[in-house]
Amino acid sequence: MPSALELARGDPHLIAAIQRSRRMLGRKALIAAAASAVPIPGVDWAADAALLSRLIPRISAEFGLSVAQIEGLAPHQRERIQQAAAAAGALLVGKLVTRELLIKLARHAGIRMTAKQATKYVPVAGQLVSAAIGYAALRTLGELHIRDCVQVAQSVRHLLASPSAPGNERQIEAQAAVRSRSLWARLRSN
Repeated sequence: MPSALELARGDPHLIAAIQRSRRMLGRKALIAAAASAVPIPGVDWAADAALLSRLIPRISAEFGLSVAQIEGLAPHQRERIQQAAAAAGALLVGKLVTRELLIKLARHAGIRMTAKQATKYVPVAGQLVSAAIGYAALRTLGELHIRDCVQVAQSVRHLLASPSAPGNERQIEAQAAVRSRSLWARLRSN
């Protein structure tokens, strides 16, 4: 299986997005390792879910594939991105990270998670092993998502604006704020 950098094929924008994403991923994986070292079963699952629910959309945004960025595109462009994500088998690209999606992702790493819980019952060495497994599990899931994002971005490169283009982040945030305000207005009026 080729790595994300190999899939980027020398594209400087994709390589930069991969590097930024991996830095984020490394920090979050360390937090996951610390949570996994806590000897109380279940704490690490909650921490992993919280970390993933924030990390996955941020990685997607690095590649111009967040929900807000995709919603800003024309309907035919959104459809092409969803088709590319489906063809690549990308579970989380361009989707809101919901509990159901996190459960599917956890099943993907199910054996590691079960082993991580079992090690909690062994004093000291168990916490170290659990922390190592927690780090590796989050790192692996994040790397898979980065790889999926690269594949989708390569497929639809011409449809996506560069996520690092000046002002693009502000424009995306402004569009999301407008949608959020209109949603709240509709909810209040009902």
